[in-house]
Amino acid sequence: MARMESVAGPLAASAQTSASSVPVAAVAPRHSLLVRVTHWITTLCFLALLITGAGIVVSHPRFYWGETGNVLTKPLFRIPIPSSRAMVPTGYGYVLPDQNGWSRYLHFQSAWIVILTGLLYILSAFFTGHLRNDLLPAKPERSLRGFAAAIAAHSRFKRPPEAEAWSYNLPQRLAYLFVIFVLFPLVIWTGLAMSPSFVSAFPFTVNLLGGQQSARTLHFFVSLALVLFVLVHVGMVFLAGFWSRTRAMISGRAATPPEN
Repeated sequence: MARMESVAGPLAASAQTSASSVPVAAVAPRHSLLVRVTHWITTLCFLALLITGAGIVVSHPRFYWGETGNVLTKPLFRIPIPSSRAMVPTGYGYVLPDQNGWSRYLHFQSAWIVILTGLLYILSAFFTGHLRNDLLPAKPERSLRGFAAAIAAHSRFKRPPEAEAWSYNLPQRLAYLFVIFVLFPLVIWTGLAMSPSFVSAFPFTVNLLGGQQSARTLHFFVSLALVLFVLVHVGMVFLAGFWSRTRAMISGRAATPPEN
């Protein structure tokens, strides 16, 4: 019996060593490091832009169309809130604290950071295949029938399966493409069109929009569209599983690897 135990000991140790030496297949991250870094930089910048943008709007909550607009001009529409400046007629008997100064500085700084971050993301998406593999609709969804079937399948707002944590579905891809290549360029264009120094160098940028006040009004509506996208995006993250999706965007790993 003692001899058998002495033989079994080395065999068990050898088997354990052999098992530990077997290489484990590495699971590719759900999101690359660059995607995660640019995502969180954009998130922080967007939050700063939203807060400072609200401070700028409060200073003059009236919107116009054309080149000029002031308190003596009939507005296209107005936001029914008190202003932070007594000279702006709002119908309220008081004014809010004026946060326009620091809001403008931080707004411009955040805007330039998000522009540079967005350019880095787009260039990376082109050269790494992220655009082709993750953002453009998959081949089965490019036909009219496949497109309609995919939209119908995701229009019920049901909790998606865990397998979808490793890929974007069709509505996500279309929403991201629209934000990246339509809304973000528009909000940058309309923002720059309100800058006197930029307009003096490139006057056509504001002329195409109908004037600086038109650019401000369009900038406001495009910003609202981006806020709506963020709200829907966060809501869908909660529906799909907030902690698992957030963990994937922080560490790059989803809850479970996709099955082959």
